[in-house]
Amino acid sequence: MQQRKEVTGTIFDEMNVPVAGATITVKNSTRGCITDIDGKFSISVSVGDELLVNFLGYQTAIIKITSENNYNVVLKQKIDELDEVTVVAFAKQKKESVISSVTTVKPAELKVPVSNLTNALAGRMSGVIAYQTSGEPGNDDASFFIRGVTTFGYAASPLILIDNVELTTADLARLNVDDIASFSIMKDATATALYGARGANGVILVTTKEGKEGKAKVNVRVENSISAPVSTIDLADPITYMQLHNEAVRTRNPLGVLPYSQTKINNTINGVNQYAYPATDWYSEMFKDYAMNQRVTANISGGGTIARYYIAASYYKDNGVLNVDKQNNFNSNIDLRKYTIRSNINIDLTKTTEAIIRVNGAFDDYRGPIDGGDALYSKVMKTSPVLFPKSYPNVGEYANNTHIMFGNYGDGNYINPYADMVKGYKDYHRTSIVVQGELKQNLDFVTKGLEVRGLISTTRYVYSDVSRYYNPYYYALGAYDRVNDTYTLALLNPTGGTEYLNYNEGLKDITTTNYMELAANYNREFGGHGVSGMLVFTRRTQQNSNAGDLQKSLPYKNQGLSGRFTYSFDKRYFAEFNFGYNGSERFAENERYGFFPSFGVGYLISSEKFWKPLEKTVNKLKLKFTYGLVGNDQIGDANDRFYYLSNVNMDDSAKGQTFGTNWGNTINGITVNRYANEFITWEKAEKTNVGLELGLFNKLEIQADLFYEKRNSILMTRSYIPSTMGLTADVRANVGAASGKGIDLSVDYQHSINKDTWITGRANFTYATSKYERIEEPDYVGAGTPWRSQVGQNLSQRWGFIAERLFVDEADIANSPTQNFGNVVMAGDIKYKDIDGNGQITDADMVPIGYPTTPEITYGFGLSAGYKNWDLSVFFQGNARTTFWIDPSSISPFIDTDSESSLSQNALLQAIADDHWSESNRNIYAFWPRLSNELNENNTQISTWWMQDGSFMRLKSLEIGYSLPKSWVKKMRLGTVRLYLSGTNLLTFSKFKLWDPEMGGNGLGYPIQRVYNVGLNVNF
Repeated sequence: MQQRKEVTGTIFDEMNVPVAGATITVKNSTRGCITDIDGKFSISVSVGDELLVNFLGYQTAIIKITSENNYNVVLKQKIDELDEVTVVAFAKQKKESVISSVTTVKPAELKVPVSNLTNALAGRMSGVIAYQTSGEPGNDDASFFIRGVTTFGYAASPLILIDNVELTTADLARLNVDDIASFSIMKDATATALYGARGANGVILVTTKEGKEGKAKVNVRVENSISAPVSTIDLADPITYMQLHNEAVRTRNPLGVLPYSQTKINNTINGVNQYAYPATDWYSEMFKDYAMNQRVTANISGGGTIARYYIAASYYKDNGVLNVDKQNNFNSNIDLRKYTIRSNINIDLTKTTEAIIRVNGAFDDYRGPIDGGDALYSKVMKTSPVLFPKSYPNVGEYANNTHIMFGNYGDGNYINPYADMVKGYKDYHRTSIVVQGELKQNLDFVTKGLEVRGLISTTRYVYSDVSRYYNPYYYALGAYDRVNDTYTLALLNPTGGTEYLNYNEGLKDITTTNYMELAANYNREFGGHGVSGMLVFTRRTQQNSNAGDLQKSLPYKNQGLSGRFTYSFDKRYFAEFNFGYNGSERFAENERYGFFPSFGVGYLISSEKFWKPLEKTVNKLKLKFTYGLVGNDQIGDANDRFYYLSNVNMDDSAKGQTFGTNWGNTINGITVNRYANEFITWEKAEKTNVGLELGLFNKLEIQADLFYEKRNSILMTRSYIPSTMGLTADVRANVGAASGKGIDLSVDYQHSINKDTWITGRANFTYATSKYERIEEPDYVGAGTPWRSQVGQNLSQRWGFIAERLFVDEADIANSPTQNFGNVVMAGDIKYKDIDGNGQITDADMVPIGYPTTPEITYGFGLSAGYKNWDLSVFFQGNARTTFWIDPSSISPFIDTDSESSLSQNALLQAIADDHWSESNRNIYAFWPRLSNELNENNTQISTWWMQDGSFMRLKSLEIGYSLPKSWVKKMRLGTVRLYLSGTNLLTFSKFKLWDPEMGGNGLGYPIQRVYNVGLNVNF
């Protein structure tokens, strides 16, 4: 027996700080000790013994005892598993072995000073096409698609999974970035085939953080933001409005009655009584310049060798920019408060069994205007600045009125946007609670590498809203005494107004979703051979408690069996096979289940021996190829359930019969709304992907993918069914086909210049285009108008007339093709090109114009750098190859465009005032045609005249931060303290200037916001 000796030593962490409480044990023995407050230990051992050093949150260190008597050891923190693996469908794979097209983004890159996560997606990840069309709190979700849109069904958005549970865009929008562990975009067939029925449009897979072994860590982040519109509509002043309104009448009919006398114009110019001669700036009356918003997030994580925890909460408060008068005893400005809680608990029941409980709750409390912010912005554009003021003061003979005296005109039917804003408010409450239980069992005792797990989840979603409002009293000017500067008012709706609140219950939505997942996973290496296999069974049921009709009230169900099998040799050659066998309730028994296989191969050339001389220059070179089939059962219409069953209205009053004495008896008839079709089946996507991964100088990494997709069996309504068949409903079949192709590219750069200075960069580029391959339509080629066919055109392509210019004069009109759109064509109206040459401008002259309305290109690029305690990051993002159309009806000045019972009189854009055709400015390429006092159908056709380039680039985010010196922080007993200033949507570069180009055709709505933010992040 070897003679024992006493050895000593000190245990340090990676910061060279002594570790107190570390456990030192002799391997294969019960003997041990614990380090003291200075990290020192002393223990009796023999030469050749091995000491195991353990401490929470650190890797086990081994000390081999030699003749030395003193040992110093530096413990290394446990490596985050996510740094070594990529999250894929239902599992994780080592990064080197992934051959699917999967893009991951660090959660830190999604931290922007907004409360909606979807607003941070554009340009951050290759493969994602994204844009935002509204900045209204609660209504500002971005639209996003993976590799564009290749279906013309109702569902084109990707499948969203958070911790493997299918959730909605709204749930993703409310996800707290601080809670995200990994964020992956799954794009090709091998990445999505396991989701079978729902993977055709791509998958967004998010996993949330779990606790790690170690001391409790607390993270708190507090932010305060100022948000203001990126751009606002520039309207003409009231004097110009009246002068051009008169011109609009005179230029069409020289004998027409002018709406404004010169006296009214002069008195308005001279500022005579603002209530008798109103000049209302509705934008300043309705909206503030900015709003203040707050965000607070906090989380705590830690645990021991048995249990680990991650607990988080957040509070967001977003305010609108509505300028609400304090005359009301309630505030109808937008006030959206979001609360989230999350608890992820991991417990090792045994050394081989782990239980996980995840609980997540998201709660929204909203108060705002009844019509919503978008509608109020639109109503401002429908209101004249000189017809009436927002309200009259309660003074003089009206001093005893207990209600607001809102302005109006005529019979009181005109839109008063201010009255609509303050007459009441809407409250809504949204609750989403997700509870998961997961059990993992390691079966190494059966065979090494085998594991089984089960997951059950329930999601409860509740939404309800209620509106409380009064009916405004409207007043109009009766008479004005110029001498005494007094006026009288006329009450326009004495029986229509109220001084009490009415109550109206709105939408109620109660949904319960239950999900079950069972999986078996095998992963093992034999020498240089690596094999893995996985089988997953899933079942999902969703029930709507207030669906509204019988079919939709029945539970929605689908289930499937999926599998993945992989093989690798010597970490150089990789092969993978996946399948999804999925069932959908929507199809008949013979079509109910679909089989969706995929395969892929990869070759890591840089692992070859002959690559050794090049590895310092090209440290990574990997080629990969995937091909497969993915399905989609979200076809037709969301309200369609069972295509193999008829949908019959047994009580149709429109088909009723009346009979009997004095025709006193009526029996309702029967109508077939949908015929049974047992042959309707899955929409199928055939996906091909060729990829390249390239690493240079151990600093630069490039990933590029070329992709092609053919979408078949798209459900369509048959274009022609003979009336002699006597059918009362449309006939549909899987006859449509479309394709998509493109490239997505990402470039990442990391470099540490010295111990104090570092720099990183990231760029993404996505090009995705699509086209119709087969579609139900008339035989346009046979009819001699092939340009009308959609085949070969992009799925979001628009058709319209080619506008050549404005008509020069009557002779020009007489010598041009006839344009019959309901108005007499005059000089200064739009002239269209006669494509078919028949002398008439008709629908047959409409051709594909512009780029698609969905951007074909989305890109982003940015840099981050740090020097000592300072850090700076900047990110640019843009869209290209996209077109939108101005709606000429909505901006046509002076006319009534309100589709409801109210009357409107459109405002005048400054752009129209500055650049319109007139007798004194006969510019045949002016922005606006000849003015009109009524809607001119000739000038409001979809055409190249209103076509706008939707491309833009913007400074999406900028942030500068300062971390307090560690010596200061240590005195405060904290871990890190960082102060930062940040902003979003700070600069925009675009050819289009009327409004924010990202909003496209929704430019008259609630504008996208520019945000300035100050924040504090504390860890301890």
